[in-house]
Amino acid sequence: MATFPPYPTHPTGPPGSGALRHAHWWQRKWVRYGALITLLALSGLVILALVREQTGTEGFLVGLGLAILPVPLLIAAFRWLDRVEPGPWRNLLFAFSWGACAAALIAIVANSFATRWIATATADPSSADTLGATVIAPVVEETAKAAAVLLVFLFRRRDFTGIVDGVVIAGVTATGFAFTENILYLGTAFGTDQLTGDSGIASVTAATFFVRVIMSPFAHPLFTVLTGIGFGIAALSADRHHVRRVLLPLSGLLLAMGMHAIWNGSSTFGEYGFFAVYAAFMVPAFGLLTWLVIWTRQRELRTVREELPAYAVAGWLTPAEPFALGSMRARRIARQYARAHAGKSAARAVAQYEAYATSLAFLRHRGRRGRAGADFVVRERELLHELWVRREVARPALDHAARMTAPPVPVMIPPSHWPLHGYPATPYPAYNPYRS
Repeated sequence: MATFPPYPTHPTGPPGSGALRHAHWWQRKWVRYGALITLLALSGLVILALVREQTGTEGFLVGLGLAILPVPLLIAAFRWLDRVEPGPWRNLLFAFSWGACAAALIAIVANSFATRWIATATADPSSADTLGATVIAPVVEETAKAAAVLLVFLFRRRDFTGIVDGVVIAGVTATGFAFTENILYLGTAFGTDQLTGDSGIASVTAATFFVRVIMSPFAHPLFTVLTGIGFGIAALSADRHHVRRVLLPLSGLLLAMGMHAIWNGSSTFGEYGFFAVYAAFMVPAFGLLTWLVIWTRQRELRTVREELPAYAVAGWLTPAEPFALGSMRARRIARQYARAHAGKSAARAVAQYEAYATSLAFLRHRGRRGRAGADFVVRERELLHELWVRREVARPALDHAARMTAPPVPVMIPPSHWPLHGYPATPYPAYNPYRS
């Protein structure tokens, strides 16, 4: 027998017993959102003033125009990785804003203060700059960027379920940070060229653009993705594994700091140190992490195909849907079919159906492994309800996609290991309250 209520319950008890309706004013959603938006807006204004002060207005505009070029490509790449179970845009907007505003402001202020303090203490400005770049900057910058991942991990747990979510949030945060940093570096380089009269390929601006935008636009995302992977693995761990859920993110953060330090210190390794580190370290690391993320994405699709047949047996899904929902090509065909026959709203409904079905598969997967929370049944019914209200639009499109991409899929009988501890073998009893 299930040990949790089959439907969502509401807080009960006498007034003042702690029900959500009596939450303090600072616990209200609009207060927290307002405070966060205010913090990011103020950080943005301050960082804008600091960067403009260092680059000048003309340098700022040139830096802005050049720094924005890689941003759409990086965002599109991370969004592509997140296509299996796309997270809400508000999380990506927060991550980018945090990286571009709050994290960049923390880095500029802390790095400048630490470098000046070291220069004063050692009376050696040159050594202070080197130490600041190779030790202080990696620690400060990676910690500031990791704060965004931590906030999403703590306050948006439903949207943070695995490695891909950690990679996407970390990568978008680092993209925002690199965007602001590139404005500063490119604007400063342009100001140097204005003083020296250099222009064209031989200019400092061109060299800076080539190194930061052409050769290494993925540098900051690559560092911070290690932190995101740590948080992603922690999200896959059961709530009772407290030590693992703390040590894994910290390990990822330390690896990010180490890689960042090696990258920043490459200029001190001799005339060809930068190119040696780039070829022997950065490129292989980028390739390895790219393979890991794509492999994780394919594993997520396999999870969808393996978990959803239980709901097809129970009558919530058609027999062909688990296959169609576990194939990115079939998903795309389903959305295109819905758009062609019923318009954009139908295509949007199919996309939502696909996202809810994927969340349902992941929820059941976590439940079978003992990692589901106490709200498993409530969350499961919420997701099933969202699927049921969109079934009239989504089912024809997914059935068409299944026919286009594979032969008919037979109904799969769930293996004996599918029942959850404390749950029946099928998601619900034979009576389906939503069955028409």
